[in-house]
Amino acid sequence: MERAQLARLARDHGFHEVRFTVVRPTPRADAFDRWLARGDHADLHWMVRGRDVRVDVAKRAPWARTAMVLTVGHHHRRPPDPGGLTGWVARYAWGRDYHNLVGKRLGKLRRALDEAGIRNWGGVDTPPILERAWAEAAGLGFSGKNTLQIVPGGGSWMFLAVVFLGAPVEPDPPILRDHCRTCTRCLRACPTDALPEPHRLVAGQCLSYWTIEARTMPPLALRARFGRWFFGCDVCQEVCPHNHDPTDPDEADLSPRNAFVDLPEVLRSSDEALMARFEGTPLRRPGAAGLKRNALLVLGNLGDPAAAPIVADALRHPSPVVQEAAAWALSVLAPRPPEPGRDT
Repeated sequence: MERAQLARLARDHGFHEVRFTVVRPTPRADAFDRWLARGDHADLHWMVRGRDVRVDVAKRAPWARTAMVLTVGHHHRRPPDPGGLTGWVARYAWGRDYHNLVGKRLGKLRRALDEAGIRNWGGVDTPPILERAWAEAAGLGFSGKNTLQIVPGGGSWMFLAVVFLGAPVEPDPPILRDHCRTCTRCLRACPTDALPEPHRLVAGQCLSYWTIEARTMPPLALRARFGRWFFGCDVCQEVCPHNHDPTDPDEADLSPRNAFVDLPEVLRSSDEALMARFEGTPLRRPGAAGLKRNALLVLGNLGDPAAAPIVADALRHPSPVVQEAAAWALSVLAPRPPEPGRDT
C-alpha cells in the first residue's frame, strides 16, 4: 500500500493528521532515560517497566520498518464559568474517554491494515511507546518547553497514537526549528513549578499527576496551588502562543459535558454512584477516593465557610486519604480558635 493510500485510510478511520518516519531506536531515548534517572516520573512505575520497549521498539516489533503517527484533535472552548463551588477539568477529559474513542478507531484501522497484508502493532497511551518522540521525528510538530508536542499553526490540543508498520513508507521530514524560541510562558505560568527548566516535567510537582495518577495526598506546600483544578491542568497549554486560536474539532464525543464539576455533589454521592456518573469518561481514573480528595482540596482553596458542613461529613469516609483531605480543608474553612491562655 502506497503512502497516500495509507494516509487516506487513516483519515477515513477518523484520524485528523498522519505522518510517517523510519523506525530505529527511539529518538531522544537518552532524554527519557535521564528523566527516569532523576526520578522525575514519581511513582509512575510502568514507565520503568516498559523502558526497554520504549527506547527500542525492536524489542517488541523487530519487523517494524515505519512508524505511522496519528492525531485526533480534542480542543473545545471552555463554556461560561458557573462559579460557585465548582472545580475545573482539563479539556481532554470533558467528553468520552480517549482510550475508548481513539482506541476503537485504531482497532478498526489496524484490522484494515491486517486485511491489506501489512503487519502492525501500536496503540494510544497504554502500550510502551514514546508517542511524542515519534511524532517529532515524523515532522508532526516539535517538542515544546512544556514537553508537549506542538504543531506550528495547530497547537497542542490533540491525542497522539502510533502504529508501527512492517512495510517501508516514504518518511516525512522532521521540523528542525525550535518554534518556542525565547518564550518561557509555560514555565512561568505553571501553578506548581513542575517545569523547572525547558523540556523537563517533574511529575511529582504536576497537578495532573496529583489529581489523576497519585493515590496519596499531595505535599502540604502544593495543596493551595491546586486552585480550582479538580482533574488535570491546562495552564501550560492555555498560555502557549501556539494555542491562541485553535479550531474545535467536529467531534460530538469530545464536547464539553464535564468542563466543570459540582464539588458538593461529588462529596454527597456514594462511591458507586460517583463511578457510575463518570462511566465512559477519563474522570474515573483516580477512583472515587481520588475524586473526593480532589473535591476537598479545591473546596479548601475556594475558602467558602458554607462548604464546611459537607467537608466535615467527609471525615467519616472509609478512605484515610479522603479523611486527611477533609481535615486539611476544614483547617482552612473553619480554623479552630486559639485555646484560652495560649498566645495568639
